[in-house]
Amino acid sequence: MSSEGAEGQTDRKKYEFRKVIEDLKNFEGSGTQLVTIYVPDDRQISDVVAHVTQEHSEASNIKSKQTRTNVQDALTSIKDRLKYYDTYPPDNGMVLFSGAVDSGGGQTEMVTQVLEGPPQPVESFRYHCDSDFLTEPLEEMLTDQGLYGLVVLDRREANVGWLKGKRIEPVKSASSLVPGKQRKGGQSAQRFARLRLEAIDNFYQEVAGMANDLFVPKRHDIEGILVGGPSPTKEEFLDGDYLHHELQDSVIGKFDVSYTDESGLRELVDNAEDALADAEVMKDKREMETFFEELNAGDLATYGFEETRRNLVMGSVETLLISEDLRKDVVSYECPECDTTDRDVIDRRTSTPEHTCSECGSEVPTDEAEREDAIEHLIEIAEQRGTETKFISTDFEKGEQLYDAFGGFAGILRYSTGV
Repeated sequence: MSSEGAEGQTDRKKYEFRKVIEDLKNFEGSGTQLVTIYVPDDRQISDVVAHVTQEHSEASNIKSKQTRTNVQDALTSIKDRLKYYDTYPPDNGMVLFSGAVDSGGGQTEMVTQVLEGPPQPVESFRYHCDSDFLTEPLEEMLTDQGLYGLVVLDRREANVGWLKGKRIEPVKSASSLVPGKQRKGGQSAQRFARLRLEAIDNFYQEVAGMANDLFVPKRHDIEGILVGGPSPTKEEFLDGDYLHHELQDSVIGKFDVSYTDESGLRELVDNAEDALADAEVMKDKREMETFFEELNAGDLATYGFEETRRNLVMGSVETLLISEDLRKDVVSYECPECDTTDRDVIDRRTSTPEHTCSECGSEVPTDEAEREDAIEHLIEIAEQRGTETKFISTDFEKGEQLYDAFGGFAGILRYSTGV
C-alpha cells in the first residue's frame, strides 16, 4: 500500500474511533459500574483474563446489589469477548468498555465495545471502574500529530497558541499599556520616549512569559515555533532574547501578519506555508486549493452528497474530500411501487423522516428505509474504486467552506463527467 493509501486508512480508522468515543462519552451509569480496560500489545490475554476474574471476585464485596450485579455482568461480558483473542492483543493493543448504561425511564442496557489497534500504542495496562467510561487516554492517542507553538504580537496586543496537527488552538492573550507615539503635554520628549521603551519592554516580557509558560513544558515535543507580527515588532521581540533559550532555538520562522488577535494565529499558519510544508493542515490546504481551482476554472470538481456519490460509483473520483466535523447519516428509501431508490442525508441525532418517492409519489415507510453512516457509505464505494479519501479540517477558511457551503462532501475528479 502506498503511503497516501496508508494515510487514508489511518484517517478512516481515526474517524471510526472518534465516532465510537463520542457515543461512549454520552453514556452514564447510575453508580461506579462502567468498566474500562486498556491493554498494551505485550500483555498476554491470559493475564488480562486472570485480572478480570480477580476483579469479578472482589466485586462481590460491593454493598449495593444493583451496582454489584452490573459490575459483575460487565466483567463477564469482557471475559466473553477476550475468548476471541489468542496469546496477545492486536498490534498497538486494545481498549475494552462494558457496563449497564442509563437508557431512560429508570431502565438500563448493557453496552460492550472493543476498540482494536488504536493509532498509537497503549502504553500500559489500566483497569478503571466509574460512572463514566474512561476515554481520555484514547482521545489523546487520536490527536493529530505535529505540534507547533504560535505567537502573534504587535505593540498593542498578543496571542499565543498551538498548531496541533490540523487544529489551531488559541490559548492566551494580552493587551499592552504601551502609549501611542504622540506624547502628552508636560512631558519632555526624552522622558516620554524612555517611558514608552520601558512599556514596550515590559509588554515583550509579558508575552514571553505567556509563551514560556505554555511551550517550555512541551519543549521536547514541539517541532517548531512560529512568530508573527508587523515589522519591526517581531524582530525586536526575537532579537531581544525574551523567550526561554530553548524556545528561542526552536523558532523556525518569523512572518508578517496583519492581525494579532486570534485570527492572526490563522494568518500566521497560512503565511508559514513553506516552513510547515509537511504539517497536516498544509496537506488539507493543498487539497482544497486544487478543488477550488477546478471548481472555478476547470471541470474536475464535484460536491454535495448525491453528486459526489454518483461520481464515485462511476469511478471518476481521484480524491474524496470529507469534512472532519461531519456527523451525518444517509437514509436510502426503496419505493415498493416502482423500485426507485431515493437518498436523504440527515443529522445523526434525528429520527428517520417519512418519505415520498420522487418518481411515483408513493409513501415509503420508514421501517423499510436503510440507514447508515454517510461517511462510511461513501468510503466503502471509494475503496472499491481505488479512490483516495482525505478528511479536511475546518481550521482554515476553505476547510470551513467545505463544511458550510458544500455540505461536507466533495471530490477531485480523474476526468470530467458533467455530474
